[in-house]
Amino acid sequence: MDTTSHTVAEQDQQPKQGPRTAAKPIEPGFVGADFPWYGLDDAWTGRRWYGATGTSPDGRTVDYGSLGHGDEPVRSYLAQDPAEGKRFAVVVTVARREARRLENGTGMLEATSVSSAAWLAGSGLLAATEHAPMERSLRQDWMDQQTALAWDLADDLDGPAWSSLTLPVDGTPQPFRYRESEYGWVLAGDAEGVHIGAYGRGVSAYGLGFGIVTEFAGYGG
Repeated sequence: MDTTSHTVAEQDQQPKQGPRTAAKPIEPGFVGADFPWYGLDDAWTGRRWYGATGTSPDGRTVDYGSLGHGDEPVRSYLAQDPAEGKRFAVVVTVARREARRLENGTGMLEATSVSSAAWLAGSGLLAATEHAPMERSLRQDWMDQQTALAWDLADDLDGPAWSSLTLPVDGTPQPFRYRESEYGWVLAGDAEGVHIGAYGRGVSAYGLGFGIVTEFAGYGG
C-alpha cells in the first residue's frame, strides 16, 4: 500500500505532456533546390515567413526564391497612420547559373548575376508599394515605368544610384550594393554559390546579417 501510494504520488508530480504538434511542412518550392537558401541570421528574432519561388521557363529547376522577415508587406505608400505601417525585410536567393540552353530546345537562358538579384529585389519592393490611390490604367502605367527603371538601375550597379554597404554573410563581412528610395531600400551582393538580393521598409538595412537557412521550422508562421 505504501509503495503503491508513493508511486502514484510521484506520477502525479510529473509534468503533463501536451498534445504533440506536427512540424510545419516546408513549402514545396524550397524543397530539393540545388543551391542554399539564405535568410536573416539569428540576430533577427521576429516573425519569419515564406515568400515565392521562381523556376526556369521549362519549369524543371528552381532558380530563385524569397524568405520574409517581419510583417508581410501590403501595398502601402507612406502610410499616415503609424498603425498601418509595415516593417519587413525580404531576402531573395538567386542560384548562380551559367548561360544555358532550355532542355526543350526552345531557347537560351542568360547567366545569373548580382544584377539578377538586384532586379528581383527591386521588383519585389515595387510589388509591395502603392504609389497613391489612382485609376487602374494609371497604376499600371506607373508600375511599367518603375519596373523599367528598376531594371535599368539593376543593370548599372556601379552607377551613382548605388552605394557600398558591408554586411555579414555567415559571419564574414561581404560587400553589397545598396540604394534607398522613398518606397524603401534594395541591396544585392554575392554569397557561396548564390547571389543575394534584399529589400525592405521600416527596418534598417545597416544592422542586418545573412545566413544559410538550415532549419525551416521558424518560417511559415
